[in-house]
Amino acid sequence: MAVFTPLDASEVEAFLARFDLGTLCELQGIASGIENTNYFVTTTRGRFVLTLFERLSAEQLPFYLRLMHHLAAHAIPVPDPMADREGHILHRIKDKPAALVTRLPGHSVMQPAASHCAQIGRCLARMHLAARDYPLQQPNLRGLAWQQQTIPRVLPYMSADQRALIVNELAHQTALAATSAHAGLPRGAVHADLFRDNALFENDRLTGVFDWYFAGVDSWIFDLAVALNDWCIDPPSGALESARTRALLDAYQRERPLQADERALLPDALRAAALRFWTSRLADYHLPRDAHLLTPHDPAHFERVLRQRVDAEQNLFAFA
Repeated sequence: MAVFTPLDASEVEAFLARFDLGTLCELQGIASGIENTNYFVTTTRGRFVLTLFERLSAEQLPFYLRLMHHLAAHAIPVPDPMADREGHILHRIKDKPAALVTRLPGHSVMQPAASHCAQIGRCLARMHLAARDYPLQQPNLRGLAWQQQTIPRVLPYMSADQRALIVNELAHQTALAATSAHAGLPRGAVHADLFRDNALFENDRLTGVFDWYFAGVDSWIFDLAVALNDWCIDPPSGALESARTRALLDAYQRERPLQADERALLPDALRAAALRFWTSRLADYHLPRDAHLLTPHDPAHFERVLRQRVDAEQNLFAFA
């Protein structure tokens, strides 16, 4: 959520004229994130987030926008896309695809307790179940195929030890993806980026999950692994912390118990999630795009997480 395409108030006022959402009161660029241009938009009738999509095409975007609307209709706390007077939820500004969604209340909790993790686990399971009848299909665009294309591009920037780790892990995940056990994992539309800064709490109650623009169809345990790798770790070491891990897993399984193959492959999914975000952070750091207010995330964090996951081989369900 960086600002790649600057907008001024007059441009946003002209855009808002297509809606019945009042007139513009405040416009503020959002500095966090790395993919799209985002602004907080406050009008006389509410608070919204305006997104201009810098990479995703108009053909890809209905998957994300309709998924958010589908989940909102199932009482999942997610941003709901706003339709203009003609009923369209996908718009254009400065020749870029754009969307206007409701702004959820609350703030991100960057030092979560077990109680926060439990709420994330429960919400994640409810999201998976609610999306079972979502009809649109789109792959995880940062999945294994993307990693196979991207990792060779970042190898020249890495040390010999780093190259060995990332190449070996890519080979491991490629071999695993070809197995019948992996092919049989329950899957559907997933968030695929449920980090601490993509959830909001108010008075320690979860009020929303946002930034759905990495969503895609993938295994549910991959989505669970992404959340575990952020919400439940000790950042300096990358190790999972037992109380938060137990809280998130227990809460998830009260809503949707994991199958035997999911339990067996969850350690591999944790490695896959670490590889995905190490790869994307390497690409953002070494192959950057111009953007106002953009600060790339440090790739070293997910290198630590991946090394820890490869070396640990712990039984996660000893925590649960």
